[in-house]
Amino acid sequence: MTKEYKVGMIGFGFIGKVHAYGHLNIPMHYDQQDFRSRITHICTGHIETAQKGCAMVGAEHAVTDFREITENPDIDIVDICSPNDKHYEAIMSAIAHGKHIYCDKPLTQELSDALAIREALKDYKGISQMTLQNRFFPATLRAKQLIEEGAIGDILEFRGQYLHSGSADPKAPFKWKLAAGVVNDLGSHILDLMNMLIGPFDSLSAVTHIAFPERPSATEPGKMVKVTAEDNMLVTVKLPNGAYGNISASKITTGAEDEFGFSIHGTKGALRWDPMNLDKLFYYDCSAKSSPIGGVRGWTAIDCGQRYDKPAGFPTPKAPIGWMRGHMHCLYTFLKSVHTGQQLGPSLEDGVKMQEILAKVQESAANGGKWVKI
Repeated sequence: MTKEYKVGMIGFGFIGKVHAYGHLNIPMHYDQQDFRSRITHICTGHIETAQKGCAMVGAEHAVTDFREITENPDIDIVDICSPNDKHYEAIMSAIAHGKHIYCDKPLTQELSDALAIREALKDYKGISQMTLQNRFFPATLRAKQLIEEGAIGDILEFRGQYLHSGSADPKAPFKWKLAAGVVNDLGSHILDLMNMLIGPFDSLSAVTHIAFPERPSATEPGKMVKVTAEDNMLVTVKLPNGAYGNISASKITTGAEDEFGFSIHGTKGALRWDPMNLDKLFYYDCSAKSSPIGGVRGWTAIDCGQRYDKPAGFPTPKAPIGWMRGHMHCLYTFLKSVHTGQQLGPSLEDGVKMQEILAKVQESAANGGKWVKI
């Protein structure tokens, strides 16, 4: 018989719909009948939006107090999709009531809250996972395998980037993500992926920039509000072996869409994942013959596509992969962890560790790019 896990979602904006899409469609993409999830509760700040969300996904209960989810004995999984400055209280309540927790990144807005969560986790018996979906594309999973197998040798240098253009317009209103800043938003994704692939980091030096000191208020037309959070970050990272690389995140990259990628160069070869081309991992093998006339040396495009291990299989391994698919495999990994009792993905403790790195970036930037140890 299929084990059904009841899910309460806290927050149902854009990312809430992304998570809900996964819960609804995982049964189509993974050929297994051991477990599935069902959304029963949705919590938002206004009952009307909670009710609308319930109607979209077939949930029974619309609520405005997250405790009706975190303290509810009928709920198995708390799925946290609220703004990151709202995560702390919901996480602490869910931990206290022994719920499994799936939390969007970053873990919290403030490091002090993350450290308090670390203390609470000492007595926690549930399964938790951060929503770090960029770890879960076939191309990034394969990149990790190749690095661990020694295919590219010792790391010599690297670059990672996550670029958007949403804040390049000075008329863009000052919403909560602008208040959170690009370090916590996009930076958490690219720093996490690079740390997962080639970390741990040894130290870093960072600078950040606020492009427009004032922006229009999102709630009061005609009013300008002061901007205190950064629009882009440039981080130079040092690895324990002495190698250096650059990691950047920006929302003021005019012309960019959702450009997430990396290049990693080693003594035996290199890897590259190009922005807007999620299907292929590019691999360069230094041992390939370079003669005559170039031999067979050059970049090989590995067709990662949707080649996940079974029970994944739908729609087909050869079909082009999209942004949502990484989210779905991230969620599937969490649900499998809950069902098996094995921690397979990045936990809340990993979220705390990432929060510490984000705090180091902010510390360095606040001190003119001063090098800080991690």
